[in-house]
Amino acid sequence: MRSALEKFYEFLDRPLYLSSRLVLALLVIPLLIGASRPLWRISMKAPQYPQGLYMDVYTYKVDGGHKGQDIKEINTLNHYIGMHKIDRAELTDLDWIPFALGLLVVLTLRCAAIGNVRALLDLVVITGYVSVFAFGRFVYKLYVFGHDLDPEAPLKIKPFTPAIFGSKQIANFTTSSYPQSGTIWIGVFGTGVVAIAAWHLIAGRIAATRAAKAAKAAAAQAATEQPAAA
Repeated sequence: MRSALEKFYEFLDRPLYLSSRLVLALLVIPLLIGASRPLWRISMKAPQYPQGLYMDVYTYKVDGGHKGQDIKEINTLNHYIGMHKIDRAELTDLDWIPFALGLLVVLTLRCAAIGNVRALLDLVVITGYVSVFAFGRFVYKLYVFGHDLDPEAPLKIKPFTPAIFGSKQIANFTTSSYPQSGTIWIGVFGTGVVAIAAWHLIAGRIAATRAAKAAKAAAAQAATEQPAAA
């Protein structure tokens, strides 16, 4: 009898179902859409700004509301409390995210064309790593912006972490931070990849169980026929 590990390795080398290949190829579309849409919006409201200020974070840039004027106003406010200036040069993570998403596109199309279960599970792991690492860097950047304050700033405030998800009161400003359409589209891609992998694992388990039962039944039948033949 082959070990369970040997059977699992054999399962990993099985080709993907045709339907899985087609769905994987289609999942590239929401990934590409998500790469071009805003991932996150950070907004601020205060009595002196009744219409609010906001900025959208894309995979490759930061865009301010009201034709970019909100970024200038936010940076002016941040200057008074000693925060770093928010600009493209400061957000170095936006240098690698487009390349990471491009890699996911290539790996997904490769998996759809010639991949097996092993390649599909690799795609799940890489997708999860890119997603978790990118979000972790986003949280870290927010932490740095709120804690690495200039001690010579005109206004002294206690170091803080800006809102990551939801709303938070900072001085007389209510800051809000929520995912946007780009995150949803990329989430559709990630969920689809995980769902296809889960389908293959479940289908493989069912097939293995049926094969084991069939093997036991054949062995039992052979055992009953052997005494009769003797």
